[in-house]
Amino acid sequence: MEISSVNATEAELQAYYDGLGAYNVAPLWTVLGDIQAREPVSKVTPYVWRWRDVRPLVIRATALVGTEQAERRVLRLMNPGLGGRTATTQTLFGGIQTVMPGEIAPAHRHTPNALRFIIESDGGYTAVGGERLPMLPGDLVLTPSWEWHDHGNDTQNPMIWLDGLDLPLMSALEMTFHDQYPEDTQPVTESPGSSLAKYGSIALQPAWEEHGPTGTSPLMYYPWTRARAALERLATGEGGSPYDGVIMEYTNPRTGAAAMSTMACFIQLLRPGQHTLAHRHTTSTVYHVVEGRGSTRVGDTVLEWEEKDTFCVPGWAFHEHTNASPSEPAYLFSFTDAPVIKGLQLYREEPHPSGHLPG
Repeated sequence: MEISSVNATEAELQAYYDGLGAYNVAPLWTVLGDIQAREPVSKVTPYVWRWRDVRPLVIRATALVGTEQAERRVLRLMNPGLGGRTATTQTLFGGIQTVMPGEIAPAHRHTPNALRFIIESDGGYTAVGGERLPMLPGDLVLTPSWEWHDHGNDTQNPMIWLDGLDLPLMSALEMTFHDQYPEDTQPVTESPGSSLAKYGSIALQPAWEEHGPTGTSPLMYYPWTRARAALERLATGEGGSPYDGVIMEYTNPRTGAAAMSTMACFIQLLRPGQHTLAHRHTTSTVYHVVEGRGSTRVGDTVLEWEEKDTFCVPGWAFHEHTNASPSEPAYLFSFTDAPVIKGLQLYREEPHPSGHLPG
């Protein structure tokens, strides 16, 4: 047996190719180098959505569109490299949602998993599974797939948060189902703080419930006060990751796995003046700046960021972080598609050979 060689003319090949379309077939060998590259090349553009630009647009929308017209008043964070798709990375969607004083966003459910990271709020709530969960700055609220949820603002100021969904992934799978609740709000069936009381204690869970494997955390609410305190405690005695500083993952308390079946959530602290080493991994990431200012270099691109900005890093792109403040830590929230990538056994990670990106 040996590798064969056929000396067809260009005209013969072209005539053959021209005739294939009528049968809805096409040659693989002409595109094999593009679809089977030596390593991933993402179409996602590293990009930062600046809060000073986005917030006025968010507030302007509240004067033009009500929750009755919009149902969810969200500005999509559109990645400029994805040709107008409703996507922030290939698999993740980020948006900025607003609920004004006295408004409700009516109850519905959908197949995409969703998370809410609160940017501005004096209170208000998201109701999930019959429990009203607080929404204060820095809090993380989960809305698992197909759970009824509604949002309400009973304060005097706007409630604004970052939405994170696996919507591009669900769209690619053609699995985007949606359903409206018959009323604007769902009945409250759980006492305040029920989720946190049951599942928010370290290594303690109610013994009368089954603790078998589950894809999404039963804890729907991760308060910022606890997350920040945990980071600061850890930072006093641990060096952390050379690539991400002191970083912690929001996990499912039953399993220790990612908080959601398709998205992993993290909170990290960069020490004053810290400049991390560069690495890359096959997961894409959406970051939100909770506090601080600095920059993230992604390949040849430098993303300057400050408090409340949101930015994204493509998968398999070398990146490193710098905290610009010589005296104050920076805090970054992020979410990734790690559960999907790892579940498919496609996760890879490697350090930059020089330690830092040039430039």
